[in-house]
Amino acid sequence: MTKVKSTSVEVRLPSRLGYEKVAMSTAAAVAKLMGFKPERVEDLKTAVAEACINAIEHGNLLNEGLSVGVVLSSVDDALEVKVIDDGKGLKNFPVKPDIDRKIHGEEDPRGMGMFLIQALVDEAEWVKGTNGKSSYVRLVIRLDKESD
Repeated sequence: MTKVKSTSVEVRLPSRLGYEKVAMSTAAAVAKLMGFKPERVEDLKTAVAEACINAIEHGNLLNEGLSVGVVLSSVDDALEVKVIDDGKGLKNFPVKPDIDRKIHGEEDPRGMGMFLIQALVDEAEWVKGTNGKSSYVRLVIRLDKESD
């Protein structure tokens, strides 16, 4: 039986915009150590930033007394990132945005984060917390060894 090599890194961020950059840098460092290509590292950084901003704004409602947890777990050829907040989670998944309407100012330019996240990673899952707390988004990005 092959032993699976795994590593875990955890970061706690204050619920203050700007601190998502700490999570981005940490995720990038782990991804680089795993051998991800530069363009995939950039995808990961953007997805992690979006997830952290959502956790700060929508999960913790910009309450600086709450924190956002970021857990990065590498297992063989994949990196899993959980961004955890103290919110209740999504009531409904938002309707897919109309890019053309947003560009022409006919729709609020915000509201693209979840769809951007899904486009940038291999898996994205939003999980409601129990008792109205500790909701999280789980992101998985895989190392593509075939195109090296």
